[in-house]
Formats: sequence, C-alpha cells, structure tokens
Amino acid sequence: MTFLSSRSGRRGASARALSTLSMVASMFACVAVTPSRAAEAEGAQDAQALAKQLANPIANLISVPFQANWDMGVGPDNDIRFILNFQPVIPFSVSENWNLIQRVIVPYVAMPDLGTGLPAATGMGDILSSSFFSPKEPKKAIWGVGPALSLPVSSEPTLGTQKFSIGPTFVILKQEGPWTYGGLFNHLWSIAGSDTRADINQSYFQPFLAFATPKGVTYTVSSETSANWEATSSETWTVPLIGQVSKVTRLGHQPVSLGVGAGYYFETPTGGPDWKFRALFTLLFPSAPARH
Repeated sequence: MTFLSSRSGRRGASARALSTLSMVASMFACVAVTPSRAAEAEGAQDAQALAKQLANPIANLISVPFQANWDMGVGPDNDIRFILNFQPVIPFSVSENWNLIQRVIVPYVAMPDLGTGLPAATGMGDILSSSFFSPKEPKKAIWGVGPALSLPVSSEPTLGTQKFSIGPTFVILKQEGPWTYGGLFNHLWSIAGSDTRADINQSYFQPFLAFATPKGVTYTVSSETSANWEATSSETWTVPLIGQVSKVTRLGHQPVSLGVGAGYYFETPTGGPDWKFRALFTLLFPSAPARH
C-alpha cells in the first residue's frame, strides 16, 4: 500500500474522510426522523424478527448494506484510512432442501500515505465474492459452506493485491431467543495475477455475538481478524475488537437498519490502525418468513 508524502496530500485524505463522515452522519439524522409514529407502530411486530435475520449472515433475506469505516492512526503520520463497503446479500433457492446465499463485498478505499514511497490513492479495492450452500431446515446449528473468490479490479498497488485468489468459506451459528452467536471463516490462496506482487495466503476469522431487542435494536460484539501467512510472525495478525449497535426502522414503507460502531486494534502489522469508527445503512427486502 502507498500514501502521499506531502503534508497537503495528508490533509486532503483526512479532509475527504472527515467530509464523508459528516455526510453519513447527516444522512442518518435525516433517516432517523423520517418515519412517522404510525409507521414505527406498524413495524414494531416484525422489527425483532428482521433484526435477528440481519444478524444471521446467511438468512433468507435480501439486504443491501453500505458500511463506512474510518481507520485511525494509519501510517507514519497517524492518518485516516476510509473504506466504504457495498456488500449486498442475495439468497436463492436451488432445490427443495438447499439455499444458495451470495455475498459480495465491493470496497471503495481512500488510502493515506504509508511512508512506502508510493502516493496516496483513492478508488476500488479487491472485490470479494462468497457463496454459501445452506440447508433450509438445519437440525441444530445454522451453517453454510462454499467458495470465496477475490477479484483484483484495482490497478493501484496500494488499494489491492493485483492477484486472483480463491479458497473455501464457512459459517456456523445458533439463534436462541434474542441471541445470535457463531463465526464466519474464509481462506484465500492466489492462483494468478501480477508476478511482481506477493502471493496471497490469508485467513479471515469473524466470531460474533448479537442480542436483538423486541424493538429491533441489536447489540453486537465481533472481531474481524485476518492472518497473512506470507508475512513474518510480527506482521501476520490484524486483530480488532468491534462493538456495534443498530436499529431496524422504516424509511416510508421501506425497512432499513441504521447502525454505528467502534473498534480497537489489539494487533496490526507495521503502519496499521489503532482504532476505528463505523457507520452502517442497510436496505432490507423481506419476503416470506425465512426458514432459518
């Protein structure tokens, strides 16, 4: 990854990130006051059910999340890295007993100067596509398994790996009353791409614990841990702990979820962030009651 070395470049990256934070905060404020009391009362009955579906990564629910992340303390100048993830989730019925849940993460990244001699960059990062085959009637735990594929769409070396990567992904969870707990895992190996870039051999672990209230408020604690097995032992791990709160509500007749979160990084490679702030806006498209 690369960053601008000049002070004006660093100020520009920080200003863009802070400007985006202001716009997202304004959007949340507008949406929060839009629903009428009648609409809130109408949605009270299914708010908790929608919140529990949203806590399940492979629920039978179409959702379109926009997740804005501000990572603080990046690079030698403790700058701000901004990542906006567009990450739609679409379930398909592929047989009488199985669903296919397609999850895609499309990141837009504003990267500051990491002190590596490369300029700061803004643009698309690598796209991650995950497919989960999941039984419609799980007997005990809810689970799904399938392939994950990383597509190198960015030509900027600081924004992506410039490698095609593939590997397995797996999720398992249980839902008991208002509680949802479980974990998601994937591992990627590079199979093609630029010969000048390092090979990919990377794992991702996401344990999570969520509690959904009858009013559709969800409290979540999770980690989004990654391990780069090609790096030296001191540079391998990125380990954040993230707390998040979200609320299912309505924008007119459209169900949505609004959320904010913050996290602290217990371990990062050199130049990695110290802590993060997150804001979420999710469009929800419920259909028939989900089977899990």
